[in-house]
Amino acid sequence: MAVDTSPRTPTWTYVDGEWISGNPPLIGPTSHAMWLASTVFDGARWFDGIAPDLDLHCQRINRSADNLGLKATMSAEEIEGLAWEGVKKFDGKTAIYVKPMYWAEHGAPFSVVAPDPESTRFVLCLFEAPMGDGHTGNSLTVSPFRRPTNECMPTDAKAGCLYPNNARILAEANKRGFENALVRDMLGNVAETGSSNVFMVKDGVVFTPAANHTFLAGITRHRVIALLRAEGFEVVEKTMTLEEFQSADEIFTSGNYSKVVPVNRLDDRNLQPGPVTAKARELYFDWAHSNANQA
Repeated sequence: MAVDTSPRTPTWTYVDGEWISGNPPLIGPTSHAMWLASTVFDGARWFDGIAPDLDLHCQRINRSADNLGLKATMSAEEIEGLAWEGVKKFDGKTAIYVKPMYWAEHGAPFSVVAPDPESTRFVLCLFEAPMGDGHTGNSLTVSPFRRPTNECMPTDAKAGCLYPNNARILAEANKRGFENALVRDMLGNVAETGSSNVFMVKDGVVFTPAANHTFLAGITRHRVIALLRAEGFEVVEKTMTLEEFQSADEIFTSGNYSKVVPVNRLDDRNLQPGPVTAKARELYFDWAHSNANQA
């Protein structure tokens, strides 16, 4: 039976030295990536003629490759240049997701379970993806699922094998009528949401879970922390309990896909997008339009 593999949105993919429109078939049933999940990716954003922190995303994909036992075959600068080349293939009317990826084609000589770094392949995929709604916000519940530690999963890489856990977090929350969920680490402390880093505000002070190698402490998270501190806000990174979030004055999330987004509900408690959240969003987009990489 034929399966429709065409992309749902305009897409350009760079692989093996050429740009291909759409969704080229690249991984077969004997590919290590398909069989044993040896994939890493990163995601940057282009919108309004800018690509905030694109250079940092291109650097991180290479670190992820190294940490998963792959071999980074492109320099960060080469990936960044290709990204700008790809952006020009679109009409510029819709925001774009920029996704570099590495995967292993074969297993290592000593064990097929481990990836052979010498078989690493690279692909860069760009596709249209409108920015999410950063004003009305998202609803959160508390997920029954947890974030793994680095001892049992490669949490120091943006690895594809981590995301089925995120998927079940989001699916379970959606079944209960929520858009996302707070996720705890193995000790029961808040780590992130199912798809983004998370912040809360109490009495004007901004708090966010300290990076503890159970979740990806994102590039946008780091940028938001720096911008708020430069503006004079106290931002505290620490171990955080669920009870602290349940009594927060404001909650907001940060992530590459939608940048800074308020939370409007946590379980049965309604929240209003607050002034600190609004300022964080304003600071981010002001910085992005003034300082981000431009074509």
